[in-house]
Amino acid sequence: MQKIRQKPEERVWADFTKNENLSPEQLEKFKTYAHLLMEWNELSNLTALKDLSGIVNQHFSDSMALSQRFDLTSVKSICDIGSGAGFPGLPLKIMFPHLTTYLIEVNGKKRAFLKHVIETLKLENVKLIDLDWRSFLRSTHEEVDLFVTKAALHEEELIRMFRHNCPYRTAQLIYWASVEWEMDEKAAPYIKEILPYTFKRKERRFIRMSL
Repeated sequence: MQKIRQKPEERVWADFTKNENLSPEQLEKFKTYAHLLMEWNELSNLTALKDLSGIVNQHFSDSMALSQRFDLTSVKSICDIGSGAGFPGLPLKIMFPHLTTYLIEVNGKKRAFLKHVIETLKLENVKLIDLDWRSFLRSTHEEVDLFVTKAALHEEELIRMFRHNCPYRTAQLIYWASVEWEMDEKAAPYIKEILPYTFKRKERRFIRMSL
């Protein structure tokens, strides 16, 4: 019997579903998310990656790689700093729907896209925040267990959350870094763990920070 060849798009989704152990519902959410991102990219430059394979692998899978090195089942809430088109916050929310999720994004076009995705996917307990990082730390008192960011800010800015008068000083923070990343001496006291991981044969790191 002749084997039926999968189309490239079908192969991308089949591999993604297998690698991430997705439920049918989660797969549909990711398919819709990817479609919306490619659609909006025609009008707004939300991300440099515009093809399906790049979006699924570099955005979705890399965001979710955190769950391989960090237990998210015990985390109640996350906050994505500089969320952009939703990475890593929204893929983690889809995979772990129990998470109350905050997305910090100051860019209006990107925030409009995030709002549309949240509404289309019917994601609950996701809050968009239009403040910059310093204003967020000064003027909000959300209950956040874990901050995540794909290196949207320098470490010197990130460690502002650990100041003695900041309401978020007891939370943890994890950010994505390349293998060439070098530790900032001001941030060194807060770096508790460096978690190496391999993604598409490239060595990368998760940097975990806390008091």
